[in-house]
Amino acid sequence: MARFDVAFQEMPALAVQGGAADALFELGLAYCSGRDVDVDLVEAHKWFNLAALRGNSEAKRYRSELASEMSRAEIGQAQRRAREWLAVH
Repeated sequence: MARFDVAFQEMPALAVQGGAADALFELGLAYCSGRDVDVDLVEAHKWFNLAALRGNSEAKRYRSELASEMSRAEIGQAQRRAREWLAVH
């Protein structure tokens, strides 16, 4: 998979423009690692879920790993956030 370097502030805009799977995946990585933002597993799961929906197979693996560290309530919250994002974008 091709990786690209962009500023974190640019990633949400890239994700919105066509829902690019790589940009969505990069957002998930940022939130699960605390790169440029505070660690937030719910947000990370949301972005990995969206990237997986767009065909990023690596995102599926990361989402699964995160889910094993999260409560059912947190997973539900992440899924709701993903649905809300999809409804707007």
